Amino acid sequence: MKKFLTVAAIGALIAVSGCGKSGENAGGTAKREAGNWKTNVKLVKFEVPGMPAEMKDSMAKAMESASGMDQCFTQEQVDKEDIAAELAKGPNGGECKWSKKDVAGGKIDVAGTCTQGGQTVDMAMTGTMEAKKTDVTITTKGKVPTGGDMEMVMQMTSTHTGPCKSATT
Repeated sequence: MKKFLTVAAIGALIAVSGCGKSGENAGGTAKREAGNWKTNVKLVKFEVPGMPAEMKDSMAKAMESASGMDQCFTQEQVDKEDIAAELAKGPNGGECKWSKKDVAGGKIDVAGTCTQGGQTVDMAMTGTMEAKKTDVTITTKGKVPTGGDMEMVMQMTSTHTGPCKSATT
């Protein structure tokens, strides 16, 4: 069960890191500004039948430990971003098939199924993308190997905080 949850959690994180990107062929989506971006993660809902409370707590802490992460994006990286290509890749070499992929006008509305290591989860991502902020809610649902339905909802917000910090900080 732990492997399944890790796949679901990583899938959600990686998928959304791709969704935080925008490109010229993303249907007119706003281009992200080059510079330093700070990402915060909030676990909104986490339900797994039969999972001990301690394991739920450790998974919640692991997900939220991604909060406060800083990333630097150069102008060259921003110019090359292509959300359609990022969405097609799927998590960690897995494969995603999107039944809905509306990424235009600063809005994200994506839904589909991702498979990795024999595990399949349904994913949906909705939110906004602007030059200086992205705010996306990711919902991951799937069956746990022991039976029952797992559901995880998390919100990822990335904010442009200014120019890239030097490598020494």
